[in-house]
Amino acid sequence: MVNLVASISRVRSEQEIILRIADRGTALVALSGGVDSSVVATLAFEALGPRSVALTLAGPAVARSEVERACRVARTIGIEHAVVDVNPLARAEYRANTPNRCYFCRSVETEVLRREGRARGIEQYLDGVQVDDLSEDRPGLRAMDEAGFDHPLVWAGWSKTMVRASARARDLPNWDQPSDACLSSRVAHGDPVSAELLQRIELGEAWIAGRGFRRVRVRTRGRGARIEVDPDDVPRLSAEPLATEVRRALGNLGFAPVEIDPVGYGQSRTGRHRPA
Repeated sequence: MVNLVASISRVRSEQEIILRIADRGTALVALSGGVDSSVVATLAFEALGPRSVALTLAGPAVARSEVERACRVARTIGIEHAVVDVNPLARAEYRANTPNRCYFCRSVETEVLRREGRARGIEQYLDGVQVDDLSEDRPGLRAMDEAGFDHPLVWAGWSKTMVRASARARDLPNWDQPSDACLSSRVAHGDPVSAELLQRIELGEAWIAGRGFRRVRVRTRGRGARIEVDPDDVPRLSAEPLATEVRRALGNLGFAPVEIDPVGYGQSRTGRHRPA
């Protein structure tokens, strides 16, 4: 992490990023469907055209809506795109859900991406990490580094604000999409992760999102669930009859008790696990 920060000497332009990618040969972009990796995929395609490919990983820890978004983005860009299955639950360390769970997840994912890249003769592997990501403890980033992934947005000194500006200028469909994260990030550390639990979380979030909420997290501890939405949306979620309907819907999925967070997403408080 320190080495990445030290490598940022100045803010570089889109054209400098494109030239750097072009100089390094065929590229595989890990395209999650988020705005950061979408911008990298766009720049890689501008640099290399058909010598670039975007790969999206699907599996029990990835919401289907995220995979669908990645497919839409790839079609907008015009880059070759493939969806590849991956199952981090195969790692016992991941299922145990320790604080460094993301390291084991990314280790499994990068192994799959590198395997796919070797079959395509790929020379460079790119992700969407940007400088704002470096302010947090990210075990998964260490796994990406160990697998030889390059972070062109970090090299360029780009923040999230700059990434969104580039995505908007290029009319990417997800330029203002809220940041997302692996479904396992909803499970309190120490509680085991299972495919069944992840599916229930995904179904619960989809049900609430279908009522017009832009960002939803169903966070679990034990059998219980705490629902987070953006702070401005908390009053609507908490109002009747919707509040009762939400509790009933999540209860039907096996969560009990069900709590609506009165503060909202991203508002840290002592004693709660970090939002993602």
